[in-house]
Amino acid sequence: MARILVTNDDGIDSPGLLALARVAAERGHDVVVAAPKTEASGSGASIVGADEHGRVSFERRELEGLEAYAVGAAPALIALLGAHGSFGPAPDLVLSGINRGANVGRVVLHSGTVGAALTAGANGSRGLAVSLDVGLRPETLHWGAGAEAAGAVLDAVLAANPGTVVNVNAPNTVGLAELVWGRLASFGIVQALVAEPGEEGGARLTIADPLSELEPGTDAALLRDGFAVATAITGVGEAAPLAT
Repeated sequence: MARILVTNDDGIDSPGLLALARVAAERGHDVVVAAPKTEASGSGASIVGADEHGRVSFERRELEGLEAYAVGAAPALIALLGAHGSFGPAPDLVLSGINRGANVGRVVLHSGTVGAALTAGANGSRGLAVSLDVGLRPETLHWGAGAEAAGAVLDAVLAANPGTVVNVNAPNTVGLAELVWGRLASFGIVQALVAEPGEEGGARLTIADPLSELEPGTDAALLRDGFAVATAITGVGEAAPLAT
């Protein structure tokens, strides 16, 4: 039995959070839920949330019998607090999600869902980020598909060395799609573009499809083709020094 902290960036009231917590609880693990009080999408690995005195507020909740906390902080800070015992024993794994929307390609850098998993890995735990590819205007959200994909890799992540981080994306379909491993796309299925940078007083962000073809074998391409995709990822690390 492992100690698992479940968090997300969509907030404590997200049904995706509950679906992911059930994955761990139904397998007999020791589960605690700690998620932002309000949505924190796009927060990356931000540790924003402490007040001027360095305190982070949280309140006790109950989530289908599970110990739970609504926290006034970004998910990465929640993962960091968890590593230091703020929600009981330090977790063996931080489960983050299920995010409402895919997190693929190198832009996972900006995802609060992935940021929490990376923070866990950087602090002696393991991280598993899970997202559901719902598109821009979904009629139905099949959280069970994301839960099934998480369950398919959960044991492998727990058996891996501390520091392991895996990012999983599932198509928004009924039941488990075939799960495969893929590499990060150069960008992703959708990308944020800065529009009208010369606009007086600021700039406007829009969402658009990428202009180039998706690279075969990448998470974005495999997800588009109907697979659930897992990608082992790393956080900040050293690169080779430059010649001077």
